[in-house]
Amino acid sequence: MIRFNSRQATIYAFVIFAVTIVLGYYFPGKTIISSGMLVAIFLTIFIRHRLSTIIAGILSIAIAAIYPLIHQYQTGVITGATESLFIILLIFASTLLSWYIKSLLVHLQFDRTHMTSLFENATEGILLTETSGNIILANPSAEYIFGYDKDELIGKSVELLIPAKFHTHHGQLRKGFYKVPANRAMGSGRDLFAIRKDGSEFPVEVSLSHYTRNNELFVIAFVVDITERKETERNIRQKQTELEKITAEMQLLNTQLEAKVEERTVILKEALEKLEESQKDLNELLAKERQLNELKSRFVSMASHEFRTPLTTILSSATLASKYTDTSDQDKRKKHIDKIKDAVRHMNELLEDFLSLGKLEENKVTISITSFNVNEFIEEVTEEMKAQAKPGQKIRIRSEGDAMFATDKRLLKNTMINLLSNAIKFSEEDACIDVIVSNTAKKLSISVTDTGIGIPGEDLPHLFDNFYRAKNAGNIQGTGLGLPILKRYLNLLNGTIEVHSELEKGSTFTIVLPPAE
Repeated sequence: MIRFNSRQATIYAFVIFAVTIVLGYYFPGKTIISSGMLVAIFLTIFIRHRLSTIIAGILSIAIAAIYPLIHQYQTGVITGATESLFIILLIFASTLLSWYIKSLLVHLQFDRTHMTSLFENATEGILLTETSGNIILANPSAEYIFGYDKDELIGKSVELLIPAKFHTHHGQLRKGFYKVPANRAMGSGRDLFAIRKDGSEFPVEVSLSHYTRNNELFVIAFVVDITERKETERNIRQKQTELEKITAEMQLLNTQLEAKVEERTVILKEALEKLEESQKDLNELLAKERQLNELKSRFVSMASHEFRTPLTTILSSATLASKYTDTSDQDKRKKHIDKIKDAVRHMNELLEDFLSLGKLEENKVTISITSFNVNEFIEEVTEEMKAQAKPGQKIRIRSEGDAMFATDKRLLKNTMINLLSNAIKFSEEDACIDVIVSNTAKKLSISVTDTGIGIPGEDLPHLFDNFYRAKNAGNIQGTGLGLPILKRYLNLLNGTIEVHSELEKGSTFTIVLPPAE
């Protein structure tokens, strides 16, 4: 587990704070500003100065408040007041949360004396073993449970405390545990037995935990003698008196242990952290479920519309074509047959998008790296896409740099077909589409520029969301899956994509791929 001292945390927080401001200035975006400020605020938890969190929160709120003016100056886009207010409230809430966590940490700093007292006075037997299974530490309760004097267990194999008939099986289990360690709580459903120094066997409950130090695995065993419990289960009436005595002793023990409640806080802290992690996982699952429900709704709406339209076209064209039986009606029949072909091709594209998305969601897309000539590859793809071009449309290519590049050619081809198909679809007739290729030893950059309808600024952040389509694309066929699938392909290839667009002037999509290792 990574640990920060106060000085390191101060340096990291300052660096992240500075980098966030610089990146926010050169790359306008609320995600950079809000994420960087939140990270810097949370880092102040590890800074000793109590006012550091408040200072970081005030600075972050101030920057978040003036950032819309900087963003408007740089991009000319006016940022919504509601969104800016939300970021300020998020920073304020994060500051309060960090302050609260920091206060908790201050109260949870116990010295070694407290830890030693906790170990020495724990009612459970505690054994610490190293990789070879030898005992390196045992608390007084463990020595008492097994009938050994002080330090007699140190250096002895843990099999010393296990009946001889279980030695072979336990040795195999212990080796398996060291290979795949996992915490195990008490009451796992197994009947376990231990052996005392005098040779007598008795039932126990054992919980296991582990940690790694200097690349060496250590196992902690918490042992409880449950002889009395077992006897009570077998003959509860006869042991009623003993049970009452044990209850009285436990009450007395609880009274004595009240003064040591704070020492138990260390254990409670670990439990609290696990609970917070579980809560976080649950929140993530709930968020994913909400997202899935939304995607399902959007899918049903889109699919019902996109499939119904071509199916209606196929039905009506097939009905009309069947009425033209004379030879003189060949042109009319061909017109309706072409409509049927276009509708079938559109449905095929829809199914291909759904299948591609399904493979990506199931992680069934494999990567096959090959080296190929980029110029020849671009020529092949553009030549193939010319069949889809509108009348008068031209695809111009400009290439520079090296000829050869290594990546997954199939995924890159799917990416290029998607970009060129969109450029053709959203551009008018007689328009020019420019493809600019730059291939160097460090990266391959390909830009596709059209002079089409462009993309509204408010739609740009959502272009790569499943089933999302820009507001001005409502009358143009599409599923809203092409760009999300393209983005997932680029992620598999460790690539990136940037979009620059202006309404009624066109769009430029630029993909950048690193060479395959």
